[in-house]
Amino acid sequence: MNEQRLQHLVDAYGGDLCRWPEAERDAARALLKAVPELAVKLDAGHQLDALLLASREPAVSMALRDRVLASALSAGLGPRRLRIWRDRLALAFGAGWTAAACAGVAAGFILSAQVSADASADAILYQATQSTLDDSELVG
Repeated sequence: MNEQRLQHLVDAYGGDLCRWPEAERDAARALLKAVPELAVKLDAGHQLDALLLASREPAVSMALRDRVLASALSAGLGPRRLRIWRDRLALAFGAGWTAAACAGVAAGFILSAQVSADASADAILYQATQSTLDDSELVG
């Protein structure tokens, strides 16, 4: 921590050390203890914090809002262009859901065919182990 870093932190976070990054607080306290003249920088930060807290929140006028919207429209960012992007995004999401649904149906079909084949093989093996059945009952 040096004087320039302290000034940078005061400018960024204000005069209250509690709002500073935790890793910087102890180093700042140590520097302020070693060089008490630097406390003036913290006082200036406290004064600026007090002024900012005392000031009222700026209100955006309707004229400024209209100028910003007009500027966006003149730059080609109108509702039609935004709607085109929204439609493209919806199409992409719809295609993704469709692909996922098709993959699910295909996986279900493949798995059910395998399960039914396994069940049929198990039934034949079970019937083959029975000694009381003759071939006509086994084949059908």
